[in-house]
Amino acid sequence: MSFNTIYVLLMSVRMAPRLPLIVLLMIHGVSGAGLGVSYSHSHICALKNSSVIMSCTYTYPTGHKIKKVFWTKGPVKGVEPPDLSEDPEYSQRLQYLGDKQQNCTIRLSHVTQKDAHMYCFRFITDKPDAVWIGRPGVTLTVTDLQVESPKRVTEGDSVRLTCKSSCALTDGATFIWYRNSQPLTERRDRNNQLLLQSVRREDAGRYSCAVHGHTYISPAAHLSVTYPPVNHVLSISPSGEIVEGDSVTLSCSSDSNPPAEISWFKGGTIVGSGRIYSISNISSDHSGEYKCKSRNKHGEKYSDAVTLNIMYPPRSVSVFINGSGEIVEGDSVTLICSSDSNPPALNFSWFKENQSSAVGSGQSFSALQSGRFYCEAHNQHGSQRSDAVTVTVMFRCFSSVAVAVAAAVGVLLGGASGASVMYICLNKRMNRRSAMKESVISDPNEDTYTALELKSTTSDLYDTLSTVHPRPPGDSCTTLDPKHENPSINRKMLQ
Repeated sequence: MSFNTIYVLLMSVRMAPRLPLIVLLMIHGVSGAGLGVSYSHSHICALKNSSVIMSCTYTYPTGHKIKKVFWTKGPVKGVEPPDLSEDPEYSQRLQYLGDKQQNCTIRLSHVTQKDAHMYCFRFITDKPDAVWIGRPGVTLTVTDLQVESPKRVTEGDSVRLTCKSSCALTDGATFIWYRNSQPLTERRDRNNQLLLQSVRREDAGRYSCAVHGHTYISPAAHLSVTYPPVNHVLSISPSGEIVEGDSVTLSCSSDSNPPAEISWFKGGTIVGSGRIYSISNISSDHSGEYKCKSRNKHGEKYSDAVTLNIMYPPRSVSVFINGSGEIVEGDSVTLICSSDSNPPALNFSWFKENQSSAVGSGQSFSALQSGRFYCEAHNQHGSQRSDAVTVTVMFRCFSSVAVAVAAAVGVLLGGASGASVMYICLNKRMNRRSAMKESVISDPNEDTYTALELKSTTSDLYDTLSTVHPRPPGDSCTTLDPKHENPSINRKMLQ
């Protein structure tokens, strides 16, 4: 017989009317095993929102009949213990599993922190004053789960995460781990710890834990894995052709933890900082290679270089004279047009001042006449004209033949007649010079002088004056001595 049973019997005897001793002995004999309650666990640690089974058995003397059984929260002195099945907070969650004869096991579902109490079983028999409460009863502790982990680890380190509870769960718990709400199926065991060896950046995320067979999942704990910058991406907006005057934005992003500080370089010179580098009203001076550098306390990394190729119309257009700007009549001078542009100018037009229409095209131009010339350079972004340059055509000196003829005619005709012939010769030459200014000579070997028809033919000297061709420029100023009386010499000089 248990102590509680003896205690109750003694109290009953003390409070009951006096009876003959033989009656007391008869009652003791009838009671058999006596009154009592036995619990399987005096302490239960249950997971929040789980179901708890409180197992118990009870005994009472033979001949007693059970009138009422119920569970109650820890009895309070002077207060009648309430029946939990009649309490609205428990009535829907409490299920009696026993047989109400000897088994008093119950199930309490969806336990919360408010359910943390001592619970006792109470039964009443048909005998007067045969009321029994089994105390101390079952102490219920309700716990949740918390993931304990370091806030930050460095890539390559080992890390241990622990699924913690405020008390040791009574049933053999098998733990399940989740990362970013996805189960880590390879981690299901009775150990409440998760070991990550040589942690990777991909292991970063939100970790939570649960107990197999239960719906409750712990709040997530964030694991941060630090690592140096990797995987640069440097982009250009707009991505198409960039024309001088546009606005351009360069973007740099990198994968790093903690976030990296970003610097911008053009060549080897730092030009800016931050993830975005903007250039407004861009010019050709901004052309070149750009790259960004990402840096945190774990390391640094440079991006691949990108090239800004700025398009712009022709500028600094100028004309170069190949040689001297002064040429001799019948020759030409080459003018060359140059410009700075992107893309390079491919179309060139040549103009003579005071003329509206072009006089030529191409990067070079052959000038045959005096005047001021300029060029225009064109690309798809615009055009620009150069300053004008001056070309001067110098007339040739009289050739040796012309001088000889003039001298001979002057001697033969004498006086005014000679002067008249000289005038005729010079006038014809001037007329021919004017004609050359109006048109381009197609054949530089064309006859320069026509034959002189003299009225008097007193010497074979005049028979030789039919057609005269110019000598090379080197001989153009050779003079003829009119006093030469040797026809053979004069004839030789005229040939």
